[in-house]
Amino acid sequence: MTFLCVCVSVRTRNGNGLPGESERNRQAGGTHPSEAAAPRYPADVPLRAASHGTSLLYPEHIPTSPLQKALLAVGSAGMALYNPYRHDMVAVLGETTGHRALKVLRDQMKKDPEGAKILQERPRISLSTLDLGQLQSLPEGSLGREYLRFLDVNRVSPDTRAPTRFVDDEELAYVIQRYREVHDMLHTLLGMPTNMLGEIVVKWFEAVQTGLPMCILGALLGPVRLSAQNLQVLVSELIPWAVQNGRRAPCVLNLYYEQRWEQPLTSLREELGITDPPYPPLMS
Repeated sequence: MTFLCVCVSVRTRNGNGLPGESERNRQAGGTHPSEAAAPRYPADVPLRAASHGTSLLYPEHIPTSPLQKALLAVGSAGMALYNPYRHDMVAVLGETTGHRALKVLRDQMKKDPEGAKILQERPRISLSTLDLGQLQSLPEGSLGREYLRFLDVNRVSPDTRAPTRFVDDEELAYVIQRYREVHDMLHTLLGMPTNMLGEIVVKWFEAVQTGLPMCILGALLGPVRLSAQNLQVLVSELIPWAVQNGRRAPCVLNLYYEQRWEQPLTSLREELGITDPPYPPLMS
């Protein structure tokens, strides 16, 4: 009952999902009743401690006990497995199970000059912070132009990321929010679309990079929905490629993407040690 009560209050349009993220706009078209009563904060507002009372650490924070977190984790995992398009449940799962991994990621960012700058400045990626005209004017092959092309081709929007709610540390709350908002940047870096196969490949890369239980669960269980042909290609070629690149690349959360828009995508891939994916025709 506790799980149901809390989940009703946190239903959002999206989180950072399991395979099939191209479906993230499927549910657009109405505001959930629970959202109507809650204040909405623009995506360009950095996640920092706010004066909303002693128990709230940042906008939209919902304090929960360890028992509540456990119930939320179990319930959201079950819902996410039943319906991978319930991105709100995937988001809850990530927040209630990722505390240890988020601390490791936060510490990695603090030790890196670029990552530390990100933690200090708290940039956000949304339609309100992106200059789409400036990205469109960038040279062909630049990170910004290719990122914009990814959004257009796959018909996705950076505004579909759910706000963090159940992380009881405002700095870690920003880390998981940043992870969600750069997810599409990883698609661009890896050359993966938002179909089911592409999402699973990105999840394997993210699982190696972040250690988040949500990513590991998506990487392991996502393939059950693939066709036999795609499953064979995934296991024999794409998973080894994603794991190898995830291990070789430095922490992708340490990249200040907004200050690298003009960098050629090929140059950034070389910097990170990311190689071209095998069998790119199968990713269309």
